[in-house]
Amino acid sequence: MQLTTQQNHFKIELKRFEDDLLSHLSAACGNFLSDNSLVEQLENTKSMAAHIQCKVVEARENETKINEARELYRPAAERASLLFFIINDLSKINLMYQFSLKAFNSVFNKAMERAEWDEDVRTRVQTLTEAITYSVFLYTSQGLFERDKLTFLSHTAFQILLSQNLIDDQDFDFLLRFPVETSRVSAVPFLSPHSWGAIKTISTMEDFSGLNKDMESSQKRWRKIVESSSPENEKLPQDWKNKTSLQKLIILRALRPDRMTYALKKFVEDSMGTRYVETVRLEFEKLYEDSGPSTPMFFILSPGVDPLRDVEKLGLKLGFSIDQGTLHNVSLGQGQEEVAERVLTAASKEGHWVILQNVHLVARWLPSLDILLETAAVASHPSYRVFITGEPSHSSEQHVIPRGLLENAIKITNEPPSGMNPSVHAALNNFNQDTLDMCSREQEFNSMLFSLCFFHACVTERRKFGPQGWNHTYPFSTGDLTISANVLFNYLEANTKSMQVPWEDLCYLFGEIMYGGHITDDWDRRLCKTYLQEFMHPRMFVAELFLCPGFLSPSFLDYSGYHRYIDEHLPCENPTLYGLHPNAELECLTVTSETLFKTLLELQPRDSSRGDEAAQSSEEKVLSIIDEVLEKVPDEYNMSEMMTKTADRSPYTLVCFQECERMNLLLAEIRRSLTELQLGLKGELTISSNMEALLSSLFSDSVPESWSRLAYPSTKTLTQWLSDLMASCHELDSWTQDFVLPAVVWISGLFNPQSFLTAVLQSIARKNQWPLDKMTLTVDVTKKMKDDFGHPPREGAYIHGLFMEGARWDVQSAVIAEAVLRDLTPAMPVLYVRAVPAEEQELKNTYKCPVYRTKQRGSTYVSAFHLRTKQPPAKWVLAGVALLLSV
Repeated sequence: MQLTTQQNHFKIELKRFEDDLLSHLSAACGNFLSDNSLVEQLENTKSMAAHIQCKVVEARENETKINEARELYRPAAERASLLFFIINDLSKINLMYQFSLKAFNSVFNKAMERAEWDEDVRTRVQTLTEAITYSVFLYTSQGLFERDKLTFLSHTAFQILLSQNLIDDQDFDFLLRFPVETSRVSAVPFLSPHSWGAIKTISTMEDFSGLNKDMESSQKRWRKIVESSSPENEKLPQDWKNKTSLQKLIILRALRPDRMTYALKKFVEDSMGTRYVETVRLEFEKLYEDSGPSTPMFFILSPGVDPLRDVEKLGLKLGFSIDQGTLHNVSLGQGQEEVAERVLTAASKEGHWVILQNVHLVARWLPSLDILLETAAVASHPSYRVFITGEPSHSSEQHVIPRGLLENAIKITNEPPSGMNPSVHAALNNFNQDTLDMCSREQEFNSMLFSLCFFHACVTERRKFGPQGWNHTYPFSTGDLTISANVLFNYLEANTKSMQVPWEDLCYLFGEIMYGGHITDDWDRRLCKTYLQEFMHPRMFVAELFLCPGFLSPSFLDYSGYHRYIDEHLPCENPTLYGLHPNAELECLTVTSETLFKTLLELQPRDSSRGDEAAQSSEEKVLSIIDEVLEKVPDEYNMSEMMTKTADRSPYTLVCFQECERMNLLLAEIRRSLTELQLGLKGELTISSNMEALLSSLFSDSVPESWSRLAYPSTKTLTQWLSDLMASCHELDSWTQDFVLPAVVWISGLFNPQSFLTAVLQSIARKNQWPLDKMTLTVDVTKKMKDDFGHPPREGAYIHGLFMEGARWDVQSAVIAEAVLRDLTPAMPVLYVRAVPAEEQELKNTYKCPVYRTKQRGSTYVSAFHLRTKQPPAKWVLAGVALLLSV
């Protein structure tokens, strides 16, 4: 900077001397050599020009040296630039994750100051680069939710390695997209058909050629890895152990997708260092040092956590408290905006602390707050601080907190510990010894209150298992628990004379009103009631009630005794504590991994595609996808021709017509939208927002919204979805040949499977002259697969394409049985569906099993089948057993 200023000064001086000389020369008369002042001016200009020329040469030499030294520091600057754009993109994950350049510069400068000095420039640069990276990591991760921290860390690691050309672009692109096709069968017994399909796809890549054959020939070695409790730490067999860490991730994603979060942590640890994967929680006092009058602290709220305890604790230490009038706590809502404005204005002048709670409740006032915080910080007292709390929104449409407010603030998340042990303790912490002593029927009250706390922990923690836990997410709170405890006390006191426990009344109040009041889904209501029936039982009074495997309901204890009992006897965290199969955790981890990779793909820059051709732009890639899809998509069905082809209008034929009509709408939209986008990318049409959305979906291998709206619910990638679409068209082609019901109907490929099941009811009702409203469907699970049937049954229909989640079907015993570990969704044999009069349906020893379209469950509900079981149906209710049409 000084060098540039000096050179500019020299140029200005030289120009001034030249202008003065020219001015004197133009004003000179006669022989200018006789003009002494002019000659002196000429000599001065000459000497000054020579002096300046020397200085310019010297400056150029210095500039060269500075540029050389600056180039040595370029890696640190490039790393800082890369990190800023990484954290700037985090808002794509959650709009609460907003970071400003100003805040980043502050972190950057502090990292430079704290970095260890070294005389050797290269060592110094390396130290600076690492210090900047770790400081940005700490600063950013303190404001991220736990579920997003690994995403941020993985994204950072991959981008750093890509910038240094240490990992292969093509391998990285394959890992993120993972464009594999599911196989129908597996050639090795220890892999599911889906995993085997992934291995076969990977084997087509040059670096993985022969992987599938090697796996078939060395089954024992590969089985050891697949069945390992931590396969990410195992060495791959033979020459495969020499593969890069990224290529090992690709193989592992095919073999054990549930372990990918652990594998990514190990990858980050190997590439960046152990301290990045260690759980580091900065002390609040340390975070406070980075705050200031213009830098508020924003606590992103999580249920069950009070972040303000740290503020009040530090305030007392530094002399700020509500009692002293130096700490002001304003809970927003109910017209508190004016109070907050007055407090902020006064506190900025007097150097007080201000807490603004629940800012998300005053959405309209937030822009004014953003401006007020900025103006109040100008010329404010140096001790003035603002602490803000607010809840994150569930979607981008509901997000209300201004970007400026989030960018300038230090964001902090504080989540409660998860798991059954801390949850039961937390539930019990809502009460004390006085609560246990207040009921005259102490033993019954204490035992039932403990069961109630365990029930509360179950229903709240079960949410982490996703749709297999609950079809929908419900806001169960400690208020539900405390009110239920009051109801329990009142009912036991009211029945003191009879000494009876009104089990049914209490289960109804808890399951249908207190907790059931939140529940909107009938299957979730059944689950809640089943939990209560299991936990609220007279066996608890004689210590014979198991609340979960290996955990007996405790006998009569005092308050601290219950806490000790939990720590000493509750088994380690696992799905069986909730009545679920261990596979539920594998499914949960698999979904988490899939979501993580999908997010990483969305965070990748779109300027180039890391595929077969590294220089290929995203538009070129999408154009090739469009050509490929248009070539695959079949022609629409000629409805008028089909209707004249047969005079039959049976329920099954009408279902076939409806399916063809729905397929026509979808095929037409696919062809129209792709053709339109093709013209747009070629420059013949203006790109619209709909075309932008389509382009983005095709690039990320996801099903476009305009297509999924006309199709059926699916969680598959675009590649897999198109494969299913082609299979559906093939099924319809064979059905429309002669309109005879297929031998076995692929129910998963129908747009409206409910209408097909209704057609089964209608056809049998017409044939037997039975009233439709007094009939019901019944299902028999056969012992055969699709290819074993050559023609349809005389009544009803054979269907296939269903999978069971949460358990498996034992073909030999013809009952529901415990699932096999790591076989998450085993395929069902062919089902024989028929209709019978409702009173003739056999319901004894059966489990009413819901049928859903996808693993998302909820709104994708199709029907319910009664399946035979030797175990009590409650076991399968708690295990979340369901049939799925698509996995």
